[in-house]
Amino acid sequence: MINGVGHGLGPGQSHFPPIEDYAFLSDCETTALIAPDGAVEWLCLPRMDSPSVFGAILDRDAGRFRIGPAAIDVPSARRYIPGTMVVETSWWTPGGWLVVADALLIGPWHHEDERSETHRRAPTDYVSAAHVLLRLLRCVNGQVQVDMDCTPAFDYGRVAPQWSYPGDSYHEAIAEPQSAGPRLRLTTDLNVGFEGPTATARTLLKEGQRRFVALSWSKHAPPATLKDAVRRLRWTCHHWQHWLDRGTFPDHRWREHLQRSALTLKGLSFAPSGAIVAAATTSLPESPGGERNWDYRYTWIRDTAKTLWALNALGLDWEANDFFRFVADVAGAEDSDLQLMYGIDGEGELHESTLDHLSGYEGARPVRIGNGAYNQRQHDVWGAIVRAVDLHTGPHRRVEDRLWRIVQTQVQRAVKHWREPDQGIWEVRSDAQHFTFSKVACWVAADAGARIAEVRGEHELAARWRASAQEIRTDVLANAVDERGVFTQHYDTKALDASVLLIPLLGFLPPGDERVRNTVLAIADELTEEDLVLRYRPDETADGLSGEEGTFTICSFWLVSALVEIGELARARTLCGKLLASASSLGLYAEEIDPHSGRHLGNFPQAFTHLALINAVTAVIAAERALANNSGLS
Repeated sequence: MINGVGHGLGPGQSHFPPIEDYAFLSDCETTALIAPDGAVEWLCLPRMDSPSVFGAILDRDAGRFRIGPAAIDVPSARRYIPGTMVVETSWWTPGGWLVVADALLIGPWHHEDERSETHRRAPTDYVSAAHVLLRLLRCVNGQVQVDMDCTPAFDYGRVAPQWSYPGDSYHEAIAEPQSAGPRLRLTTDLNVGFEGPTATARTLLKEGQRRFVALSWSKHAPPATLKDAVRRLRWTCHHWQHWLDRGTFPDHRWREHLQRSALTLKGLSFAPSGAIVAAATTSLPESPGGERNWDYRYTWIRDTAKTLWALNALGLDWEANDFFRFVADVAGAEDSDLQLMYGIDGEGELHESTLDHLSGYEGARPVRIGNGAYNQRQHDVWGAIVRAVDLHTGPHRRVEDRLWRIVQTQVQRAVKHWREPDQGIWEVRSDAQHFTFSKVACWVAADAGARIAEVRGEHELAARWRASAQEIRTDVLANAVDERGVFTQHYDTKALDASVLLIPLLGFLPPGDERVRNTVLAIADELTEEDLVLRYRPDETADGLSGEEGTFTICSFWLVSALVEIGELARARTLCGKLLASASSLGLYAEEIDPHSGRHLGNFPQAFTHLALINAVTAVIAAERALANNSGLS
C-alpha cells in the first residue's frame, strides 16, 4: 500500500498480465491500457505525458479501475469494434455472457452538438476529446454478477483519493486528490459506495440489461443517462470509422494490419499540437526484470521522415501535415539547437528521474519519468529534418522562406559536425563513437539539402553541399566497411548493427551495390534470433547498460524492406508474414519481441514499430504487384 492507496485486487490478481495482452484506448489527448480482466491499469491525466491516475501496470498498488464479472478467473475475449479505437471485452461465465465496451470518448458533449448522419462533421475537422472514459456493460444472455472497483492513485500512486457524493444521489461520486492531481467524477446508473480509497458497485445483470459507468476529468459534461452513453459511444465509433475511411488502403490480405497500425499511430498523436509520441507508456522493460526501462511519452525527431512517408503512403495527409508543422515549429524556434526528442507540446527540458516507490512491471526497476537522452548529441536529427522538408515539399515545389532557413541551419550543422562522434541512433549511455548510421544521416542532410537548394536557384550552395555529401560518403565507405564488404556499427568495430539496413532505404547506395547486399544478408543471417532482428548484440557493444534485450521489431520490419530492395521478395514476404503473426491479439506491438517465447517487451504500443510495419507491408505489396505486372498476370 502506498500512502494509504490500496489496490483492491482479488485473489490471484497480483500478477502482471503480459504486455501484449493490454488493450489500447486513445482520444488523441490521453491514452489508456486495459488488462484482460477488465481493469484500466494505465491512464495519465490530463495528457498522455501527465502523472498516472491508474498505474497498476507499474505497481499493483498504483491504482486500477476494474469492471467485470465477480468471478475474476473467468477467461475473456476481446476485439476492437471494426475501424475504431473502441474495445469490447467478453466474458462467458457459468451464468451468462457479459460484454463491456470501453472508449475514451470524442465529442460531442450535448445533443445539439451532434450532426445528422448526412451532415456529420468532416473527419479532418478538429474534434477535441470529451475527457471521459466510458464503460458500457451489456448482458447478452443468462445473468452475470458484475463488480466495479475504481481506485485512483494520483501522481504515480503517491496520492490517495478522497471520495464524496456531490448531491443526494448515489449515482455520482467525486474523487479529490489529497494534494496534487485532477478531480475525477464518476457518473453511473449503478449505486456507488466507498470502501476507503475505492469506489465500488455491485449489480446482477440479466439478459438484455445494460448499465454505464463514465469517469470524467474536465468541465465537459459526461453522459448522464444510459441513452446518452449509448449515443456518445456510437458517435465516437463513427468518428473513428469516418477518419479511417479517409485513408487509402490496398485490397490485400494484410489490409487490416495497415488499418490497425494507422489507428494506433493516430491514437498516439497529441491532437492539440500534432506531435506523435513514441509509445503510450513509461518503463515497461526491454529486458525482464532489468534496468532498460525508459519513458517513451515524447516525440523523437529522427522518425520525422519515416512518419511522414508512412502517413502519406496511406493517404493520411492531414495528419502528416499536422506532424510536420509540429516538427517545423520546434526546428524553427529562435536560437534553438535541435534536440533528438521533445515533449508533446514542444517542451525542450525532459529531465529524467526515478520513481523509487514503484516496484516496476514484474519488478523491473528503476521506473523512470522524463528521458535524460534529450540532451544527448545525436547527429541523425539533422538529416531527419532536411529529408522531412524534402518529402513534404516534393521535387517540384519551392520551399518557403521559413522552411528554407531551417534547411540551411540543419545542413550547415551536419556539414560542420559530421566528423565528430556521437551517441548514435540507439542513444547509448556509454562513450561517443563514430556511428555509421549517424554519418549516413549527415549525408542525407547534405544530399537532400542540395536538391532543395537547386529548386530555390541556390546553385553554388547546392554544389557545395553535394561536395560535402560526397566527402561523407567517401569517408563512410573507407571506414565503415569490413573485409567482407559489410557495413559495421561504427568505425572502430566489426560488430553488426541493424541501423545500417537503412542505407538502401535512404538512397546512400543503390540496392544493387554488392556492399548493400552483403550487409542485408549478413544481418539476416547473423544478427537474428529465430529470424527476428536484434538491433545489436549487447555483448559486442558497450552501451552502458547491463542485461540482454529482445529482438527489435522495428529492425525486423526494416529487414523486410531491405530484402525487398535487394530483390529477395520471397524471403521478405515470409519474414513479414511471421512478424504480422507476432502481433498481439488486438494487432498491437510493443518495442521488442522475445524470439523464443513470442512475448512482447518494452513500451506499448510502440509507434515506430507500426510505422515500420506500414513501410514494410507497402513495400512487399508494391513488389508483388510489380512482379505480377512484369509477368503479365494482371
